[in-house]
Amino acid sequence: MNVLRERDLDSERYTYGDYKTWFDGLRWELIDGEAFCMSPAPRAVHQSVLGNLFTELKIYFKGKKCRVFMSPFDVLLPNGDESEDETETIVQPDILILCDESKLRSFGIVGAPDVVFEILSPSTLARDTEKKLFLYERSGVKEYFIADIDRKLITAYRRGGDGLSFSNRAVYRNSDSLSFQTFEELKIPLGSIWE
Repeated sequence: MNVLRERDLDSERYTYGDYKTWFDGLRWELIDGEAFCMSPAPRAVHQSVLGNLFTELKIYFKGKKCRVFMSPFDVLLPNGDESEDETETIVQPDILILCDESKLRSFGIVGAPDVVFEILSPSTLARDTEKKLFLYERSGVKEYFIADIDRKLITAYRRGGDGLSFSNRAVYRNSDSLSFQTFEELKIPLGSIWE
């Protein structure tokens, strides 16, 4: 049974406490209390790009301090000092890199990851390029990468000199190597990611 279909999604705000009770077989995200269904499952090409990128990152970070996770994996982004159950923003980035082990919990993480990747799907395009861009900037993510499968490019949003906003933007095409501000020595040739 789909719990949320019985409710008026426009009139309610939800929290992680609510989210933990939803056993409807679907994947959900909450952004500022608003629920977004993550179903149906992503396209095959999405999963292929996700797997290729995750593999490159996993190999690079093996034996290093930072850890790489892929969805589904809950990321709670509290707005201030609210408790986990009161948190109104829970996302499941396609890939995240976490260097602060104190944020890790058995169910996911609480607080901003260092780096986030979202791979665009038709159903998530607006949310990934608008709502999540603002959300990740607001919550303290250092770098946000958006992978556009159809155009075979990755757009990187990075914090500028003030450290407060994503004021640095770069676009990486199929023939480029993806570089990172957070991990300067890490380079990923993108030609192999799209295969």
